[in-house]
Amino acid sequence: MNKRTILPVAVLAAFTATLPLGAIAAPDLKVALIAGKTGVLEAYAKETETGFMMGLEYLTGGKMEINGRKLKVIVKDDQSKPDLGRTLLAEAYGDDKVDIAVGTSSSGSAIAMLPVAAEYKKVLIVEPAVADAITGDKWNRYIFRTARNSMQDALSAAALLKGGSVAYLAQDYAFGKDAIKAGKEALAATGSKAKVVHEEYAPQTATDFTASAQRIFAALKDKPQPRVLGIVWAGPSPMNKIADMQPARYGIALAPGGNILPVMKTWRNYAGTEGTIYYYYDFPKNKMNDWFVAEHMKRFKAPPDMFTAGGFAAASAVVTALKKAGSGDTEKLIAAMEGMDFDTPKGKMSFRKQDHQAMQSMYHFRIKKAQKDEWDLLELVREIPASELPVPVRNKR
Repeated sequence: MNKRTILPVAVLAAFTATLPLGAIAAPDLKVALIAGKTGVLEAYAKETETGFMMGLEYLTGGKMEINGRKLKVIVKDDQSKPDLGRTLLAEAYGDDKVDIAVGTSSSGSAIAMLPVAAEYKKVLIVEPAVADAITGDKWNRYIFRTARNSMQDALSAAALLKGGSVAYLAQDYAFGKDAIKAGKEALAATGSKAKVVHEEYAPQTATDFTASAQRIFAALKDKPQPRVLGIVWAGPSPMNKIADMQPARYGIALAPGGNILPVMKTWRNYAGTEGTIYYYYDFPKNKMNDWFVAEHMKRFKAPPDMFTAGGFAAASAVVTALKKAGSGDTEKLIAAMEGMDFDTPKGKMSFRKQDHQAMQSMYHFRIKKAQKDEWDLLELVREIPASELPVPVRNKR
């Protein structure tokens, strides 16, 4: 080392030593948000990102700081493609050096991302993908999920089915197959005497449901009442098209899972139809949801939706975990998050220690007969508490 090098280093060292404590800025805390912003689930991804950013804003008082450190969010679009999701998560951990990651919209892409979290030994919070395998046989200790899983959906729906005959219509990929498997298990777990008589799977991009409906109607029409068709669908729902084929002539009732507001707005003609849902803006009564609804209405002229609420919940998990851990260190985060309670617009959630699934309430709804405006769609029949949803632990921990 020559004198030209020694002098600046010495001067810098002396200057640094004279600075007051805290004068040197701590490095940013980095969070990656991966979502399918283009592709079949782009509407869900847009809501997730909006809710996530609003959640961070609310929970940090608009400062975007945690424990005095700036919070930086890096958003990536995996287009709901598993290979791309895997690549982008590796890029986030390896190149961007994020402390924690959140994602993604597609269950297929989320499942592909799980081994990457284990490889880099970094926490991944799954939102909004719901396939049971994520916290089941594909799970590893770096995975936490704020989104509900298929079994939580199924158990809440099963609470409405005490007997009779059931058929299912779902998409032919991980989400749909997991949902139907969970639906059958949930009926057994809740002691329902309803019997599943048919399972129908259609392509994710299907638009013509004539053949599917004919097979479903044929399977149900002579079976014991009540006859119910459970529709589990991500994206634009086939409910209207199925209803146009007049299932009621066979005594068949439709039982939709909750969907995003633009889809549920098209269900106005089915007043009285009941189903279950993860979140509807008018159901939870708490300070956080009050702010969320009012602020979202002010900014977007519409209330927050299912996936907006999910994004907010993921933000709450991130902020709560980073505050509790005191850093972005993975082992400290895991220790902080196992069993951790955190507030969300739909109330308190808690990460179960065994599989890191967020335990949460669900809602039994009825489509309103008298709707005051375009968003006044559902009435609450009952909040179904987490204690009534006996979600099995499926991993091999």
